[in-house]
Amino acid sequence: MISWGELDEFRPDLTAAGHALLYQFGVGLAFLATTRSDGSPRVHPICPQIYNGGLFAFIVPSPKRSDLLRDGRFALHSFPCVDNEDAFYLTGRARLVGDKKMREVLGRQFLVERAALDLPAPDDDQHLFAFDIESCMLTRTTGHGDPDPVHTIWRLDRP
Repeated sequence: MISWGELDEFRPDLTAAGHALLYQFGVGLAFLATTRSDGSPRVHPICPQIYNGGLFAFIVPSPKRSDLLRDGRFALHSFPCVDNEDAFYLTGRARLVGDKKMREVLGRQFLVERAALDLPAPDDDQHLFAFDIESCMLTRTTGHGDPDPVHTIWRLDRP
């Protein structure tokens, strides 16, 4: 697994496009897929944050958080675009971040990104996770219904 920053060293084209798609609405928004204890998939929206070479998210007490604590495998997919079917998708493993200073920094970033919403900072009930990357795919289209989307795929085992 590699960090967002390490992926940026290998493929800055993918991280730049991925950042733009994850933050297309001004804040990080994505769908997180986890694995339930029975092996079934679970999908929920989350607010990822890109900071200092890492991809992070605060996760509230929830089934998806329990999934990540039990089995860190994840898939993350950008929200749909308004004008086309462009998309960014990542897979890898999530890990719990216990560093208090990192929580504080990312908590401040969370508030700055959402200043217009007047939200409280993430509290201690919300666990901070880092998302380490194994693969990603960027899809580019010319609009909705594009019959020839262009997929750029990167995998850790085949840089």
